[in-house]
Amino acid sequence: MTTSYVGKENNKVKFTMEFTAEEFEAAIQNAYLRNRGRISIPGFRKGKAPRKVIETRYGSGVFFEDAIDDLLKENYPKALDELNIDPIDRPSIDFEGEEKIEQGKGFKVTVEADVAPEIELKEYKGVKAERELVKLDEAEVEGQLKSLQKRNARILTIDGPANWDDTVILDYKGFVGEEQFVGGTADDQSLVLGSNTFIPGFEAQLVGVNKGDEKDVVVTFPEEYHAEDLAGKEAVFKCTIKEIKREELPELDDDFAKEASTFDTLDELKEDIKKKIQERVDRSNENAGKEAVLAKICELNPVDIPQVMIDDEADKMFDEFRQQLMSQGIDLNMYCKYAGTTPEAIRKDYEDGAKKRVHSRLALEAIAAKEGIEATAEDIDKEIEDMASMYNMEKDKVLGALGTGYEKLLGKDIVNRKALDFVFANAKLTEPKKKAEKPAAKKTAKKETAEGEEKPAAKKTTKKTTKKEEPKAESSENTEA
Repeated sequence: MTTSYVGKENNKVKFTMEFTAEEFEAAIQNAYLRNRGRISIPGFRKGKAPRKVIETRYGSGVFFEDAIDDLLKENYPKALDELNIDPIDRPSIDFEGEEKIEQGKGFKVTVEADVAPEIELKEYKGVKAERELVKLDEAEVEGQLKSLQKRNARILTIDGPANWDDTVILDYKGFVGEEQFVGGTADDQSLVLGSNTFIPGFEAQLVGVNKGDEKDVVVTFPEEYHAEDLAGKEAVFKCTIKEIKREELPELDDDFAKEASTFDTLDELKEDIKKKIQERVDRSNENAGKEAVLAKICELNPVDIPQVMIDDEADKMFDEFRQQLMSQGIDLNMYCKYAGTTPEAIRKDYEDGAKKRVHSRLALEAIAAKEGIEATAEDIDKEIEDMASMYNMEKDKVLGALGTGYEKLLGKDIVNRKALDFVFANAKLTEPKKKAEKPAAKKTAKKETAEGEEKPAAKKTTKKTTKKEEPKAESSENTEA
C-alpha cells in the first residue's frame, strides 16, 4: 500500500491509499479461503469447491467486497499512524478507477477524515487565576487521633446501669393497646444508646437499666411514620435487658502511641498525623490551582468544538458512572428509579462537563506542541510501573491489559500532564478577595414612653439545666422500634 497526504481544510484531512493488483489478489484469495465453507456447489462437498468454480457460478467479483473491506480495515490504521492523523469520526471513502476493481486490478481510494480543531494560542504563560487555599484544620488532627483511640478501645461487659453510648443487647415485643403488632419483635437486638436509630424517646428510657431488667418502653410513633397503621399511635415495647457493653478508651499517652503505631511518643504520632493531613491539603490546593489555571487558559483561548467530540466524551463519562455503580453492586435502572431520572437524562447532564474536558485537552495538546513537550521512553516505563504498583499487578500483566498501541495512549496522557505542570508553574495564583461585611446599623432604644403607657416589665432570666436531648430518628432495624 502507498499512502499520500493530500491536504487539510478547516478540520478535514484528505489522503489517498493505493493498492497494487498483487495486494488485491492476495486479499481476494484470503476472502475465498475464509468464505468457502459457507458456499454449496452441486457436485462438491460443502467448503471444497475451487475458487474458479465459485466465481464462474456467482460472478468474478463475488469476493471483491470482502477483499476490499479486509484491505481497508488492515491498512487504514497504518495510514493514520504513518501520516500522524487522529480522526474524531468515521471517515468518508471514495473509490477511484472502479473499472480496475471490476477487473481485479489495483485501485486507489481517497479518504477524508474529520480531525480535532486546533487552538490558536493567544495567552497561556503567566496567566492570572484565583484559587481559594484550604488550610490544615487542627481539629482534624485531634479527630483522627480520637478515631485511632476508639479503634483501640476495649469492650467491657457490665451489669449496669447503662449510660449513653453503651451498647444494650435486648429482646423486645411491641404492643398497641393489648395487641402485639407485626414487625415489632426482636431477639438479641444490639442498640447503642444515643445512636438515634430507634423511635424518638426509646433509647432515653433505657438509660439506667441493668442486666436482667425488664422494662416497658412507652413511645408514640411519628405522624409521618412509614407504616400507616402505626403512625401517630402510642406503643409499649416490653424489653428484657440481656447484656450491657461499654467501650473503655485507652489513655492518650506515650504508651498508647507505642501500642497503636510505630512511634514512641504521642507527640511523634500527632506530628505524623499532621504531616499526612498537610500532604493531602497540599495536593488538594495544587489540584485546585491547576483546575483554575486550566479554566482560565480555556477562557482566554476559545475554540469551536465539534459536537461529535462532545458526544464521545459524554458517552465516556456516562460509562464511567455506570461502571462505578456496577462496582458498588447497583443496577443503573434501579438507581434511576429511586433517583427519579432516566439514563438518557443522566447522559445529557454530562454534556457540559464533556465540553470542558475536550476544551482542556485541546488546550494542553496545543501548549505541548508549542513548547516541544514530549513523553520519553523513561516516562512511559515509569507510568507502567506506577500502574503495576497501584493495581498490585506484575508489569507484564499490565502491558497485556493495555494491549497494542499503549505507548501512544500513555504518551498522550503524560504529555498533557507535563503541559499542565508547565502552565501551573508559570501561573500567577491569588486568593479571591473577601467582600467586606457592612457594619450593622445601630439601633437606638426609646428612653421615653408615651403618656399613660405602661413600661414593659423587665424580663426575668432563669437558670436552665441542660439535659441530653432525646433521639429523634426512626429505627432502621424494624418497622417497630
